[in-house]
Amino acid sequence: MTIQFIDLAAQQRRIKARIDARIQAVLAHGGYIMGPEVKEFETALAAFCGTRFALGCANGTDALQLALMALTARPGDAVFCPSFTFAATAEVVPMVGATPVLVDVREDSFNLDIESLKRAIVHARAQGLRPAGVIPVDLFGLPADYDAIEAVAREEGMWIIADSAQGFGGTYRGRRAGAIGDIATTSFFPAKPLGCYGDGGAVFTADEELRALMESYRVHGKGSHKYDNERIGLNSRLDTLQAAILLEKLAIYEDELEARQRVAAHYRERIGNALRTPEVPDDCRSTWAQYTVRVQGGQNREAIMAGLKERGIPTAVYYPRPLHRQTAYAGFPTDPAGLAISERLSTEVFSLPMHPYLDAEAQDRIIDAVIDVAGVRQDARAA
Repeated sequence: MTIQFIDLAAQQRRIKARIDARIQAVLAHGGYIMGPEVKEFETALAAFCGTRFALGCANGTDALQLALMALTARPGDAVFCPSFTFAATAEVVPMVGATPVLVDVREDSFNLDIESLKRAIVHARAQGLRPAGVIPVDLFGLPADYDAIEAVAREEGMWIIADSAQGFGGTYRGRRAGAIGDIATTSFFPAKPLGCYGDGGAVFTADEELRALMESYRVHGKGSHKYDNERIGLNSRLDTLQAAILLEKLAIYEDELEARQRVAAHYRERIGNALRTPEVPDDCRSTWAQYTVRVQGGQNREAIMAGLKERGIPTAVYYPRPLHRQTAYAGFPTDPAGLAISERLSTEVFSLPMHPYLDAEAQDRIIDAVIDVAGVRQDARAA
């Protein structure tokens, strides 16, 4: 039996007839760009997460850039980003002329560390930069600690862009990702919990002015007339076919999120002594975009991953090198106390197969292999 790291085919089998019907409807009406399914999907997205406005765009990276443009990030601005994340989070900041300042993450959640943020703000100001905003990341599906981040942002007069590319659908103390921050963003890359069959993304806000700006920026800075562009913008529209597909995926998304909770709970129950499993606060829900574990006590990550591969178990490392150790970002400011947790995590984490269609038989095969390779007996839980 082949085990998939992410099984998109199983999901497609479940809703194939509905997806086919949606695609045929688009082919019939021919509105391939900004067709009616785009607006329908945007309305459904906003309702799902409980915010006023959602706008589709071409991808998750563009979503971040649209947010920065609407919030008028500019040269001289410091925008604070965690170093332990995918490059897109920080990549867009210099694209608008601002400076990314990289901060550390927490060891328990992998998300932005508030004390590191505070130190980085002082450091950025000393470098002549104006603390303008922060981009927390809902890493691996778990929302960041927004209460703490919002308190610092209010004190410093900074805006918040919630990067929920992995966490859309997660919850934080009664709030759903997508409805947190001045603007929230997500990605519909196929491997994301809510993914399309190509590239796609979205921005979310409760602010009418920000919505209008992002709507303009995503279509070449359009104004009221097609040939009177009022600002310099992008070409970043969500494709109608992708919106049509996403409508059917969104319809089953809550059910899939519940299935992800069951898979994660079973992992935690059985392998908690073999590897260090992720922690989720009682008042939060992760989307489990990845199920990311850590080696411990002298275990060798590469040896464990190699042993799992021999047993037919796929794994992946997100992320083997934090941003401040990558060539493109090495010259940007960081927390002056260093980014020790980001560096440590990059050498310890790896992810196991995770998707809503991971059945008990396949998951037990994964777990048994982990326990065998990691050298921990199944009865160790009772010790």
